[in-house]
Amino acid sequence: MQERIYLSPPHMSGNEMKYIQEAFDSNWIAPLGTNVDKFEEEICDYVGMEHGLALSSGTAGIHLALKYFGVGPGDYVFCSDLTFAGSCNPILYQYANPVFIDSEPETWNMSPIALEKAFEWAKKENKMPKAVIIVDLYGQSADYDALLPICEHYGVPVIEDAAEALGASYKGKKCGSFGHIGIFSFNGNKIITTSGGGMIVSNDEEAIKKMRFWATQSREPAKHYEHKEVGYNYRISNISAGIGRGQLQALDSFIDNRKFIFEQYKNKLKELPICFMPISDLGNPNYWLTVLTLKENVELNPEYIINKLEMENIESRPLWKPMHLQPIFIDVPMFYHSETECIGNNLFEYGICLPSGSSMTLEQLELVIDTLKDIFESVKQ
Repeated sequence: MQERIYLSPPHMSGNEMKYIQEAFDSNWIAPLGTNVDKFEEEICDYVGMEHGLALSSGTAGIHLALKYFGVGPGDYVFCSDLTFAGSCNPILYQYANPVFIDSEPETWNMSPIALEKAFEWAKKENKMPKAVIIVDLYGQSADYDALLPICEHYGVPVIEDAAEALGASYKGKKCGSFGHIGIFSFNGNKIITTSGGGMIVSNDEEAIKKMRFWATQSREPAKHYEHKEVGYNYRISNISAGIGRGQLQALDSFIDNRKFIFEQYKNKLKELPICFMPISDLGNPNYWLTVLTLKENVELNPEYIINKLEMENIESRPLWKPMHLQPIFIDVPMFYHSETECIGNNLFEYGICLPSGSSMTLEQLELVIDTLKDIFESVKQ
């Protein structure tokens, strides 16, 4: 059996050990330390934001952001429907109610049409949201010129879930900088990793200060351990932050590699009855994952193709299953882009994520391409 080809494995650049060694040499291996401080500064410099807060996960960041905006029991929060559960689980942490917003076909991100429908419903039903979580899906920015004015009109703050989109941009501005609060993830499968971790960025210094307080167990400034508010153990370790610093230095090259992989797939599979995720001309994605959809008249389905690839030790996956289809959210309000169909449902039904790691070799890439061609050819025979 050939060596496994993973979907999006970690890619160590060689710079990480310098910062890890510094953490060991200084004996700052627990949460906080120079690497944490510098990682926050370096991410903010890269994204163009003023303040950062390094955390144990992107999900923790969304949780703190919701808490900061006063989300509590019985409140409502709008959220992109086509996403990973980490985008919306924190709504439940606060005992609030999610409302899901469909995708639009141009970028697969949150639909302005569906968002407007949701606000009209909320106003009529007196269920206005405390926040809107907009996801930058698969490394591509949402259409913020269309979405932000809607949220501003209703006076509702935006949390930008840019967990998958570090390095991507929209009209020359980096993802993560469009909401009042932006969130990144450094999980092992993301474009850069700290093994596990996340980051909040914002230009609101007071917001960062308050969330930093909560993230460090809400410890009051006393010599003994004094607590007046509920806190969380959400800070990243100095070692993990050191990994992130080394990774960040290689981010642009990782994006170049993933863009090359996407272009090879697109050029060499163009004869197949498939479509790739559309790339908006309003920005530049980071090409985190190459994602395709099968044309509706194809005899194959994603499960069959994924299983065939697995037989060759090639990892692939379906698209995110829309949140409104998840058993835990089955009764949650959902607003569609179209009057007759759900865009996110269609993408999930026909979509496949292909191996896209920045360390992928040409030989591995060619093997995936050839295997896909063989799978489609076998159906014709």
